[in-house]
Amino acid sequence: MKKIMLTLASVALLLFTQAQNGSTCDPAKEKVTKKNSKPTKGNAYGAVITKDGAMDVKQLPQEMADQKEVKVKIKGTIAAACQVKGCWMTADLGDGKTMRIRFKDYAFFVPKDSGGKTFYAEGVASWSITSVAQLKHYAEDAGKSKAEIDKITEDKKEIVFLADGVIIEKN
Repeated sequence: MKKIMLTLASVALLLFTQAQNGSTCDPAKEKVTKKNSKPTKGNAYGAVITKDGAMDVKQLPQEMADQKEVKVKIKGTIAAACQVKGCWMTADLGDGKTMRIRFKDYAFFVPKDSGGKTFYAEGVASWSITSVAQLKHYAEDAGKSKAEIDKITEDKKEIVFLADGVIIEKN
């Protein structure tokens, strides 16, 4: 009985953590409005941030190696953005790896044509296990083919980033 209760508690904690750190989508909250689809100022989205003190996003996995989560400012290259509404983007971590960046409280979205541009983001990076269903949802949002989506068969442990604000440079 103790094992069952412990397992249930672990699953509940994992789901709560995923909801808190932005690793899961909530389509009901992802409504595009004039307010969340426009830059806050210039090429900035969400909370006002600066570029000062940003760490190269490729250093983040090393920084996160022994930490559960860390508040940090990062800079890097956008690998892709959600092609449905701009509700997430991925950052190039090097070595063929990417990290998903979501936006706190769905307060803002980024342009769908942001891929390849330099970004700065401030927020919280954390480890998460992203479910097969969620990974397939992201692949669908990214415009992947059915064959590519069908290849997703395992959950993925990864670093996710919940951004308070983002600056996207006009390259």
